[in-house]
Amino acid sequence: MSTNDRFDALATDFAPGQEVRQGEGNIRGLMRGDVIPGRLVDFSHGDVDAFTPTPGSFELFSEAVSAGGRQAYTEYRGSADIRAELADKLARFTGVPVNAEDGTILTPGTQGALFLAVAAVVNQGDKVAIVQPDYFANRKLVQFFGGQVMPVAMDYMASQADAGLDLAQLRAAFEAGAKVFLFSNPNNPTGAVYSEREIKQIAALAKEFGVTIIADQLYSRLRYEGESYTHMRAAGLPDDQVVTIMGPSKTESLSGYRLGVAFGSPRVIARMEKLQAIVTLRAPGYNQAVLRCWFSEPAGWMDERIRLHQAIRDDLMTIFSEGGFACRTSQAGSYVFPKLPPLAVDLHDFVKLLRHQANVIVTPGTEFGPHPHSVRLNFSQDHAAATDAVRRLVEMANRYRTN
Repeated sequence: MSTNDRFDALATDFAPGQEVRQGEGNIRGLMRGDVIPGRLVDFSHGDVDAFTPTPGSFELFSEAVSAGGRQAYTEYRGSADIRAELADKLARFTGVPVNAEDGTILTPGTQGALFLAVAAVVNQGDKVAIVQPDYFANRKLVQFFGGQVMPVAMDYMASQADAGLDLAQLRAAFEAGAKVFLFSNPNNPTGAVYSEREIKQIAALAKEFGVTIIADQLYSRLRYEGESYTHMRAAGLPDDQVVTIMGPSKTESLSGYRLGVAFGSPRVIARMEKLQAIVTLRAPGYNQAVLRCWFSEPAGWMDERIRLHQAIRDDLMTIFSEGGFACRTSQAGSYVFPKLPPLAVDLHDFVKLLRHQANVIVTPGTEFGPHPHSVRLNFSQDHAAATDAVRRLVEMANRYRTN
């Protein structure tokens, strides 16, 4: 792939947060009916103003600013003291010891961790197994670094008991030479959680073929009532075969601090640090201090955060069901991935029409794989605004539905 092709493959026009690029184009001639009134709701990302940030987060940031250079210029992999605190918390959360010194790095957001991890393990021509659908950046980063994407299907609508990963396809990808498996759990965009059975089978296959796993577990704290969760790193794989990515983000309303953590394989973490030292030097020094409040929220705070999100999810699922939309019930995180009815316009035109006629912004399913009939919504929003916006989405789909 040429240099220009590599950058073209990043294709950010419809990526989440890029709604400013979604101009009217030629949609004027496609518009049906009047504008549907309603408050602008941007489902391409969460509304951090809808929920209060973790208590004490700003105070920790302010104290770090007061500390000056001591906090501003940490090691490239992040403050040793903060990494030590995090290692203990993350070990308790995942059920496996975390190596604070050699196996942990703080990054500029989980997106930064993902970039560094892929860069650390994917070389020109390497085969990488990627789930479809999955996080939009996974495929694009693999292609950017010259890797060959080997898609593995996930039938997420088949059952709530499993995520629906095609394990036979995964084995075939490993047999064909895939060196890396990259996936999100909970799955972004569907909110599906991989069952213990699936995680253990993934681990067994990775161990058999010597595959490195990058597990994006950003939303693994925001799990809904009755949902269990098995951490990839707790499934029996050697530490040098797994890198886990997490961080405080929409779950804690701390997205703006741009904090991520990667932990696991010392070999991969060391390579990530070398690249970070050149690309960004370190995670923002003052912001790193905010990680001290992560996993240290007041008693009941996270339970209430989960309850509020589950209430939004349940109302949205009711609206989708009544509107005849097929949609898996999100088990964790704040995403839903409804399938639209047959439309008289293509998906990208519908996304533009939805914005200009209904004041609703969504991410097209094509960002997550070959899913031209679905859209992704991040429902970490004001409850009333979110439900009203989804009603407008359903009305718009009916307006453009084929007869």
